Amino acid sequence: MTPAVRAVRAAGVAFDLLEYAHDPSAKSFGLEAASALGLDPGVVFKTLVAEVDGGQLVVALVPADRELDLKGLAAACAVKSAAMAPVSAAERATGYVAGGISPFGQRRPLPVIADASLATHARVCVSAGRRGLQVALAASDLVRLCHARLAPLTREPR
Repeated sequence: MTPAVRAVRAAGVAFDLLEYAHDPSAKSFGLEAASALGLDPGVVFKTLVAEVDGGQLVVALVPADRELDLKGLAAACAVKSAAMAPVSAAERATGYVAGGISPFGQRRPLPVIADASLATHARVCVSAGRRGLQVALAASDLVRLCHARLAPLTREPR
């Protein structure tokens, strides 16, 4: 059981664990999860770690079929700039490996900003703390458990 699953279970909210066989050659973990589980990629949210204003780490939750708009993230954080965090920094801060980073049960809880589209779904999926494992729960529970703020964070993939 991952720290993410323990955190969601301890919160006492209804959730389902969805497991699939992870393909090590997958390029997009979120799209892989959606495809393997037969889900709309718009309800599978990938957990991305970014640096704002050159150092503070934040989590951005965005649908698997969209790209993070770093300018939108910077605006949501009321800072001048945002960039993707180095993988090593993201893994060190969260305690998870890339592709399995969850917004729950992080080693050092980071601020969470979720794309505003999350509010349009009754139920969503996020990583449960390892590749090949997703947690499905009410979008409102995700926001509440992560103390997430909603903001427009995405753009169409290039």
